[in-house]
Amino acid sequence: MLPLLQLVPAKLLNSSCSLEKTLQCSCSFYGIPTPSVQWWMGGVPVGVDGMDGSLQVTSTMLGPWANSTISLTEEPEMGMRLLCEGKNQNGTHALSILLMSRKSSLASQAFVKGLIQGAIYAGIVIVLLFLCLLPLIVKHIRKKQAKKAAAIRAKRSSKVRASQELEISLKPEEPGKPIVATFSESQILEKQDKAS
Repeated sequence: MLPLLQLVPAKLLNSSCSLEKTLQCSCSFYGIPTPSVQWWMGGVPVGVDGMDGSLQVTSTMLGPWANSTISLTEEPEMGMRLLCEGKNQNGTHALSILLMSRKSSLASQAFVKGLIQGAIYAGIVIVLLFLCLLPLIVKHIRKKQAKKAAAIRAKRSSKVRASQELEISLKPEEPGKPIVATFSESQILEKQDKAS
């Protein structure tokens, strides 16, 4: 009697990526029956054991183990996803790898984008705050100007009153009645008499 083989779904046992002159990523799967390995780049399947422009895929199978390596000779697009998928009739197991360019990392772009958005939002808040406070600022300035104008009018009116009081005090109340005045007022009266 032949022994029955136990069926095992495809399972990822090992994966790695290294970057030297090219980016190389490897996946190792185990399963019974032996899993088939498929690479996907940006949602598009990559041909097995062949070269496709900037991609090269090599796969080996030994017993229940399947190993596959993909090599990228060109810089990947920012945020490109690489997927290594092992599959047999009992199940599928996959590994997703996010590729990032050496020239500009996704994290630094996100930071700069966030910084710019923060600056724009801060500017908007400052403008809105200024617009809300503008009526209060204008009202405050107008009050100050009104107080200054009132003080100037009060000063002018007090000078006018003083000169009017001086004129009234220098005129005799009854004609022919002598005016009693201080020395300085006497001098003013003499000047008025000479002028008449």
